[in-house]
Amino acid sequence: MKLSRRLFGSAVAMAAVVALAAPAAAQQARQALSSESVIETIKQRGAIKIGLSLFIPWSMRDKNGELIGFELDVGRKLAADMGVEAEFVPTSWDGIIPALVAGKFDAIISGMSITANRNLTVNFTEPYAFSGLAILANKTMTEGMSQADYNSPDVTFTARRGATPATVIANAFPKANLLLFDEDGASTQEVLNGKAHATMASEPTPSREVRKYPDTLHIPFETMFDPRGEGFAIRKGDPDALNFFNNWISHNWRTGWLHERHDYWFTTDDWADQVIQ
Repeated sequence: MKLSRRLFGSAVAMAAVVALAAPAAAQQARQALSSESVIETIKQRGAIKIGLSLFIPWSMRDKNGELIGFELDVGRKLAADMGVEAEFVPTSWDGIIPALVAGKFDAIISGMSITANRNLTVNFTEPYAFSGLAILANKTMTEGMSQADYNSPDVTFTARRGATPATVIANAFPKANLLLFDEDGASTQEVLNGKAHATMASEPTPSREVRKYPDTLHIPFETMFDPRGEGFAIRKGDPDALNFFNNWISHNWRTGWLHERHDYWFTTDDWADQVIQ
């Protein structure tokens, strides 16, 4: 019995050591994760590096070559609230996720729709904006056509390479031809010039283009394709950054700031005289 009691006592002692060690190990793990967060890098650097791709009105250059747009307002307020500077890194759309993963910047804030495929490579915050896609078509070339008529080898769509509209067009109109360009402007110009039947873009781009060229362009259907939210994209394995950015987005939805800035850039042309038309 004495031997059994000694063994029992040893087991109790070991269990106590393990019980005490477990919280300490967990705390150390939490501290390690926190210290490795990009949030700490941003604080130490004194600046947040934001990757974006230029497309109106999310992000664009004004007449003086300075970056303006919804994303710029978001990025600058985010930086100000963090007590750091905002550094914007313009990047081609098809290379923007690889550049984030490679550490070229801390986050993508560029109207990036949250998709399952992208989520395999990066983590997304809660949406800070919401949008849908509309068809923008050449009036003369598409007169009298039904939506089903667009799914034909005789129809040519255009889209920006690597962007959501390219994927949506390919899925919704698999029989149509699809020409890919590096910029949204080039896609629209093909339709405007009568070299393609239609393109697809997030509102307010289609409505704005129709206001500019009412005799040439139109939105043939009320259908909104692929309605979804846009989030910040960050590298995987960073719960602290995800927590901070989500809380920042939630706060700025509650105060109405995100809604007000979104309305300014997406529902008005008050900013149009700042850019070259």
